[in-house]
Amino acid sequence: MMMKWKWLRFTRMAVMLLVLEGCRWCTTDACLEHERIALLHLKPFFNYRNRLQSWVEVKGSDCCKWERVECNTTTRRLIQLSLNSTKWEYGMDNRNLNALELKSLYLSGNAISGNLENEGFGKLSSTLSNLEILGLSENYLNDSILLSLSELSSLRYLDLSDNKFEGSSHQRVIIYIRFSMLSRLNNLETLDLSGNSLKNSILFHMRNLSSLKNLRLRDNQLKGRLDHIQDGTQLRLTHLEELDLGGNLFRNNTISFLQGLSSLKSLDMRWNSLQGSLDTKDLDAFINLRKLDMSGNELKDLVIHQDSNVSSSLEEIYLVYSTLNTNILQSIGVFASLKILSLSNCGLIGPLPNQGWCDLRNLEVLDVSRNALEGMLPHCFSNLTSLRELDISRNHFQIPLSFAPFANLSNLKALLSNENKMVLEPSLFYTSIPKFQLEVIIFSKCITSQQLSRKVPTFLYYQYDLRYVDLSHNNFSATVPTWLLENNTKLEDLILKGNSCTGPLSFSSALISNVSSIDISQNKLQGQIPTGICSTFPHLRRLFLSKNAFEGNIPLCLSGMKDLSFLDLSNNQLYGKVPEELITKGSLTILRLSNNKLSGNVVPTILNVHGMHNLYLDGNNFSGEMTNINMSTFEFPNSLDEIDLSNNKLHGKLPRWIGNASLLRRLALSNNGFEGSIPMEFCKLNSLEFLDLSQNNLSGSTPSCFNQPYLEYVHLHGNKLRGPLSLAFYNSSSLVTLDLRGNNLTGNIPKWIDTLSPLSVLLLKDNHFHGKVPIQLCKLHSLSIIDLSQNMFSGPIPSCLGNLSLPMQTKKILEIDLFYGPSIEEETLIMIMGKLEMDSYYPGSYLEEVIEFTIKSGFYPYKGYILSRNLSEIHSLNLSHNKLTGVIPSSFSKLQHIESLDLSYNNLSGEIPNQLVEAYNNLSGSISEPKAQFGTFIENSYEGNSFLCGAILYKSCSKTDSLSTISTVSA
Repeated sequence: MMMKWKWLRFTRMAVMLLVLEGCRWCTTDACLEHERIALLHLKPFFNYRNRLQSWVEVKGSDCCKWERVECNTTTRRLIQLSLNSTKWEYGMDNRNLNALELKSLYLSGNAISGNLENEGFGKLSSTLSNLEILGLSENYLNDSILLSLSELSSLRYLDLSDNKFEGSSHQRVIIYIRFSMLSRLNNLETLDLSGNSLKNSILFHMRNLSSLKNLRLRDNQLKGRLDHIQDGTQLRLTHLEELDLGGNLFRNNTISFLQGLSSLKSLDMRWNSLQGSLDTKDLDAFINLRKLDMSGNELKDLVIHQDSNVSSSLEEIYLVYSTLNTNILQSIGVFASLKILSLSNCGLIGPLPNQGWCDLRNLEVLDVSRNALEGMLPHCFSNLTSLRELDISRNHFQIPLSFAPFANLSNLKALLSNENKMVLEPSLFYTSIPKFQLEVIIFSKCITSQQLSRKVPTFLYYQYDLRYVDLSHNNFSATVPTWLLENNTKLEDLILKGNSCTGPLSFSSALISNVSSIDISQNKLQGQIPTGICSTFPHLRRLFLSKNAFEGNIPLCLSGMKDLSFLDLSNNQLYGKVPEELITKGSLTILRLSNNKLSGNVVPTILNVHGMHNLYLDGNNFSGEMTNINMSTFEFPNSLDEIDLSNNKLHGKLPRWIGNASLLRRLALSNNGFEGSIPMEFCKLNSLEFLDLSQNNLSGSTPSCFNQPYLEYVHLHGNKLRGPLSLAFYNSSSLVTLDLRGNNLTGNIPKWIDTLSPLSVLLLKDNHFHGKVPIQLCKLHSLSIIDLSQNMFSGPIPSCLGNLSLPMQTKKILEIDLFYGPSIEEETLIMIMGKLEMDSYYPGSYLEEVIEFTIKSGFYPYKGYILSRNLSEIHSLNLSHNKLTGVIPSSFSKLQHIESLDLSYNNLSGEIPNQLVEAYNNLSGSISEPKAQFGTFIENSYEGNSFLCGAILYKSCSKTDSLSTISTVSA
């Protein structure tokens, strides 16, 4: 009987385990079925841009192997869900999230608004009771969610940065009371409230978060005093180790109000308005302080006391973007424990001193980049034997070609010396072999002497542990130094851009498996692209061979490189067709083949892309029509983000099937032979930001539906479009550039033009517009360039145009300051590469926006990658060749930053206002000696105004006339 009871008990326990573990004994290698089903129900709400494509409805599919999902390796229970930037529209079914028992949940960048309950999350405490990490940054959440969050008792990490925690003054008390509820989270160690609109008393209302170790309040509106004592109650943040108050509005005396935080190890006050001197005595209360960051303030000096407590304990000091004297380096040697010193962009001038800073024998990271330091490096430099990372870039140092000053720094791993001046040294230094083995060397834009232009620094022959090498823009000649790849088997990135390497390109046949990036663009290489590049570098991710003289076909083997994501072969002499396999079988995300001699039909290329984002085929010989395609057999690839087919030989009608590219953001089809009307299907491109159909033979009217929500740049000039604008572009709330020059458009400028509030460039030249210049233009305070010339506008010039001189409000742009980790391993290497502003090497977009406007007797372009232009105030105003009448508004004298003002060939009359001069009207008055902007005008600039006089016209003026002399506009 006892045995039977034991057996029944065992069976009962087994059944219970089966229920609890979701039949783990039945499916030992897969996730739980009910969790898989829950994820599939979540997918429609979090699949923006098809980012959850691995979540498939195939029975038995292991959801633990799906992207953005992590399971416990033993129990196979779902423990982490990363759904950042996967949701666009509001609404979801809360029951599916409630079915999951998670430890980590990331929902950043998902347009979640209001409180979590309204978004379908229900009562978090009952369903996510084990949650330890919750990321909700970059949403639209407010304080109404705090009650729900306060019930998540297991939370250790909570990220609420970049949300909408704000309110009017009378609501602020309620908001902070709700913040007080977070004190219930007894396990919370990290709280991030950066990027909101919180005020000073926020610290008091979180005073009971006793377990908090890391508090981030960056980029709020904190200012003045940070009182940690209020109503006789002290802050209880006794365990706080890291405090980030950067990007706020503090000025002075802030540090003294934080002295109760006895455990503080890291204090970050970057990008405030701290002024004057920083005294180490003010820091003595922080007995555990190890890291101090005061970068981006208005500090002039660091007052150092020999007996200060922090003098012997601080390990990291960051004073980037301060305004310091070089003398600081003479006294900073008292920081005996200092490991990291960053003085980048501090206005340091002159040579480095020979004492003080050279006593920092524990220093591991030194950054004095982007200053005006000069001369030879002092001999005491060799004392810094602990140095691992050294950044002296963007100064005026004279660095010996042998790099002898660094030879004894045996621990040196990263050396950034770009944009200094390389010099020859006495021959005794030539044979010195350095003690260091570098992993990172940045040595670009350093060669200024023709004598040095052919030489690669010889010390590189002794390096065999390099991971990242940048020798760009040094005018090195001879062949590509492939020995760098052969000697350094761990090399990952080689940048030789902008040199003078010649001859054919060839690589060793040996396998070099670690290389991920090769950039040999802007050299003088010839011949064919070697096919051996595919077998030598099997894991190559980025290959840049642009702006050389390569010829022949694109190697077919490139399509077999499974890791290749960025291929740039532009500006060569390649010909033939684009290999179909490169598109269909490759892993490319960016393909740039611009400005070659390639030919063939581009339609199969576009419709067969496999995961590609950016496709640049401009400046080639692609021809034929793009409309002959049966879209019932094709589905437009949703991955395509940007297409440039401009400057080819395409013709026929614009393809209607492009309207199926619902996620396309940038499209350039200019300078082809397209004809017919713009298809209405283009209005379906709801993600479109940039559209260039200029210099074709397009006709018909502009579709009235052209008001996509994100459309910013429109170029339709040089076509045969006709009719009025009617409702085209009406209420296009994002439009920045509207270029309709050289068409047959008619009618008035619509009065709804003032709905285009961000409009910066308006080009309507050479059309048939008539009527008055609408005063609604004056409401567009971002206008920088206006060209209404060669139309039939009549009536007076609106005087309010002269008021468009107020600068636009611009956001404060903060340069990211980077933290150097404790070693030069992978994490630090990635961070250093980030510091190199890699986007300047490899921009996210290669589409350029060219804005042409008439200036005096020629054309002048603004040119640059789109989204990078930053104009404010009127720079050019052209109203010439119309039928305008009346006087020139005196308000035009307010246009202080104008570069071109053309009012010629109109019927203007009266005297010239003070500071203005123009031609071919009926203007009168005396012209004094022109200066500034008008000092560039010659005699014929004033032709056609018979009543003007002055020395420049060789025509004397009467005393009466001379009273109304012409001064100039300041430009």
